[in-house]
Amino acid sequence: MQNAIVFTHNLLADNFAKTAHGLLRGTERYNILAVIDSVHYGKDAGEVLEGNKINVPVYKTIAEFIDASDVQAECCIVGVAFPGGILPAECRNELIEATKFKLSIVSGLHHYLSDDSDFIALAEKYNVELIDIRKPRSVSDLHFWSGKILDINVPIVAVLGTDCAVGKRTTARLILENCIKEGIRTELIYTGQTGWMQGYKHGFIFDATPNDFVSGELERVILECVDQSNPDLILLEGQSSMRNPSGPGGSEFILSGNAKSVIIVHPIGRKYFVDLEEFEYEIPDLIDEIKLIESYGANIIGVGLNEENATEDKLMKFRNKYSQLLEIPVVLPLADGVGDIVKNIKENLSL
Repeated sequence: MQNAIVFTHNLLADNFAKTAHGLLRGTERYNILAVIDSVHYGKDAGEVLEGNKINVPVYKTIAEFIDASDVQAECCIVGVAFPGGILPAECRNELIEATKFKLSIVSGLHHYLSDDSDFIALAEKYNVELIDIRKPRSVSDLHFWSGKILDINVPIVAVLGTDCAVGKRTTARLILENCIKEGIRTELIYTGQTGWMQGYKHGFIFDATPNDFVSGELERVILECVDQSNPDLILLEGQSSMRNPSGPGGSEFILSGNAKSVIIVHPIGRKYFVDLEEFEYEIPDLIDEIKLIESYGANIIGVGLNEENATEDKLMKFRNKYSQLLEIPVVLPLADGVGDIVKNIKENLSL
């Protein structure tokens, strides 16, 4: 594990910092020493994220971290998914400063630092790496869907959502950890840059893959997972949502990934798709979304509720109503845990 700091500009408490949030909740690839955030400095990162200390301090600048820390960091991770995947001009100086402190930069932005002349020159001067997680692989290394996945007998569960940034990856990780505790040999297939940063063994970057190859690459990593890890259960990290017009996704996991079971995460405190509020584009009703997923041939075996902008009373009423209506576990993953969902997975999939 490399020692790392996470740069969030001033967005640690915002949905845009979901990469940072994932790393703070757990990673097997990096040892997170600190967060760099110009608004939340002086606090513990866990207090900002969930109200509990996790012993990861927040500093205002990288220079302040360097002065205060007794532990040498090896890299600086861009922990924010800026709109459009572009590095804002006001963030360049801080990352430039990181290279001068001999820190490699790990970025999941669509703005490739390894193609940026300023960063290329600095990387050469200070002998550091520029690691662009979202940089597409060569087409010659990509795969078309072959149908071989239809021969797999390992149960595959997709964790989907009714919108972006609702906790699909976090819910999947909690299920993974709980399954392993229950003695179920489980692997999580990552499909985003944060999953790679968290150190999962199998996966690919969904939105860095040309559309023609998404289905084939999804199939490839599942086949690879079965061959190399021989799991009892495979979890797929979903992306975006079935009906988000800015980036619809979900059917690939059911059809190309052959996921016959789905856990869906729903933000009951949101009315409109995130960042599409100006268009008043409403998130679909949970029951309606479940019917759509079932029309693809998948079975809903659990629901996770995102707690954002929802009172405890509203969450409890929604949970109780829909758990009775659907007759499946409906949980608040961060508050309740996912034990009931895992129990249902075991019962439904005979694990």
